[in-house]
Formats: sequence, C-alpha cells, structure tokens
Amino acid sequence: MASNLYDVMIIGGGIHGVGVAQAAAAAGHSVLLLEKSTLASGTSSRSSKLIHGGLRYLEGMQLSLVHECLRERALLLKNAPSLVKLLPFHIPIYKDTSRRPGLIRSGLSLYSILGGLNHASRFRSLSRSKWHQLDGLDTLELEAVFRYYDAQTDDAALTRAVMHSAQSLGATLETGAQFIAAQLNSEGVSIQYQKGQQTISCNARTLVNAAGPWVNQVLEKITPEQHPHPIDLIQGAHIIIEGQLTQGIYYMEAPSDQRAVFAMPWQGKTLVGTTETRYDPAMNPGKVAPLASEINYLLETVAHYFPAYRNLPATEICSAFAGLRVLPGTSNHDGAAFSRPRETVLQSDHDSAIRLLTIYGGKLTAYRATAEKCLKRLRPSLPTQTPVADTRKLTLQDPLKQ
Repeated sequence: MASNLYDVMIIGGGIHGVGVAQAAAAAGHSVLLLEKSTLASGTSSRSSKLIHGGLRYLEGMQLSLVHECLRERALLLKNAPSLVKLLPFHIPIYKDTSRRPGLIRSGLSLYSILGGLNHASRFRSLSRSKWHQLDGLDTLELEAVFRYYDAQTDDAALTRAVMHSAQSLGATLETGAQFIAAQLNSEGVSIQYQKGQQTISCNARTLVNAAGPWVNQVLEKITPEQHPHPIDLIQGAHIIIEGQLTQGIYYMEAPSDQRAVFAMPWQGKTLVGTTETRYDPAMNPGKVAPLASEINYLLETVAHYFPAYRNLPATEICSAFAGLRVLPGTSNHDGAAFSRPRETVLQSDHDSAIRLLTIYGGKLTAYRATAEKCLKRLRPSLPTQTPVADTRKLTLQDPLKQ
C-alpha cells in the first residue's frame, strides 16, 4: 500500500467508481479504489453501449437530465474519439406506431435545442427514396423515418480508460479486493478489505460507495448503522444475433408495450436491447441472466421491423447478457420501470462533515458529471489541494489498446 491514509476511498470499479477516482485525483487528492473482481465486471460491461442524451426521457420532461447527458456526450466525443463514435439513429414510424410523426419531430427539435444546435444534434426526415437503403427495414405501412445522431461506445473499455486516467493522476487501484467492513469515526473512516488470503486495514477521510447493484449490501457492513435509500433493481437483457447493420442504429417501438428497443451494429453482428424486468432484491446481483421471456421479447421486436429476422434459427443467436440498473425511489412504486425518472441520488451520512457518500443510480453518459457532484459534496471534508487536471479536458484511451 502506498499509504495508510487516503483522502478518498471508493468501493466499486464500475463507471461511477472510476469516475469519482478520476475527479478526486484530478483535484489533487490521494485516492484508493477497491474492486472485488475486475473493472467493469458488473453493470458497466452489460449496458446498451450508448452515449446519448436520452431522447425518451423527454416524455417525462426530464429536461435537465437530457441537457446534462448531451453536454457530457459532447465532451466524450471530443476527449475519447477512439472510444465514443457518433452514429446515425433511425426512428421508423408506421401506421400503427403510437408516437406519431408530429410528436417525434417536436421531440427531436427539443433534443436538438438541448444539444446546442450543433452538427451532432441535427436531425431530418429521411425521404422515401432512401428507405430501401435501411438494412432491410420493413417498409409495409411505413409512413416516415427520422434520422438523428447519438453515440456508441464499448462500456467496459470506457471504464478502463477512465481508471487509467485516474491512475495517471496518482490514484491507486486494487482489484480482487473484497470489502469486509468500515467504521465511521471522528477522523473519517477505518476500512478493512481482503486481498487473497490477507486482510488489510487502512483509513480514509471519506468513503464513496459506488457498488451499483450491491450498494445496499455495502451499507450493511458499515457502522454505525446506515439507513439505505429504497431502490428497485431493474434487469436489462440484450441479445447478439448474426447479421450486421450498416446504416446505423434503429430506435424501435416494441409492438407489445411501446417501449424503446434499439438494434445496432456491434463487433460485426447485431446487438438488440434492452428489457426492463424487476429483479428480486433477495437474489445475488452477480447471478443476473437473461430470461427466456426477455430473449423472446427482443426477438419479436427486431423481427417486427426486419423481415430477415423472422423465423430466426436458434443458431443465429450468438449470445445474450443482462445487467442491473439501480432506480432510486420506492420499492413499492407501481409504475412501469420504463416510465420511472432516471435521477441519481447522492446520500450522505451527514449534511456537512461527510464521511460516507453513497451513489444510487446514474447514467453511463453522465458519469463524469456525477463524479464532479460527488467531489463537490465531499469537499468540506477534504484537505485543500491544488488541482492537477480538469476532467473536462482529459483524453481517454483504453490501456489495453495503447
């Protein structure tokens, strides 16, 4: 160990954990991040691989969230050009599509305004003469196709890149480090974790719980007793099928429930996702796996739009994976997960001299903004340091491809 006292200690090596590590190290603080497995081994490698503003969040009038995500998308396009790529997205509107062309046009106009009316926020209606170029999209009763732009990434590679950036600024990473317990005290936090056969103790001025689906399990190991924020764990499944889309990404309305489902090119094949299924909180988050009903739902949706995928042989399904999203709120919420707000909740042990900060929820796209908010909350508990970098300007590259 480089030190027995850190300014900021973080539990969880997903995108939000590494984001906090980068922000804290950039601010000049000593940082240790503990990850029980490997970086991005949980939700941060099982997302829909999108860096986007969240067009569908406009339906819930979550304007500030969309604006923040579009701002962060612009930064990632600039700072991580090898990891984040702008791609055309297509929204087909059929005779029976619930969201009519006027509504889509209005939504895209607002999306463009929130995105700053730049080249990345442009959109247009695709002329009928171009429809035949859209990867075999069914044109029967097709009334309109809108094209706009958002971005795609390799989520695991992005997580590695952010941690690599944090390490270049002085942060320390411990993988294979199982958190055992923590005690809050007048000086900060005392932490114990296991690495191999060794139990290691160290101290920190502040502790950030960025454990994702395991967030409340971590809280149970902290004394004095912490009161967890109510959450729902929402399972999102994806399938990878044979065939490659060459014209971009398709934003489809699932025929059974009108949810948004994406079909996109991915590593020479087609990725389709995602679902939103409540996950039993009593089950181990590490055991999450796609349900047969979810796979069928995704197959039915992509086949509805692309005739080539109708009667798809089982051998054409290359793989399937699922991740868990944390939705803060109340576990008794009666609304569908699709319609729930996507706010991020930062819960602290104290209003002023914070020793423990817990991250509930969060978007892949907005990880940097969330990290900066965390650091702002922690600042009164941290020593004054001279910043060494600005996270808005740091170049990101996957260390495995350097």
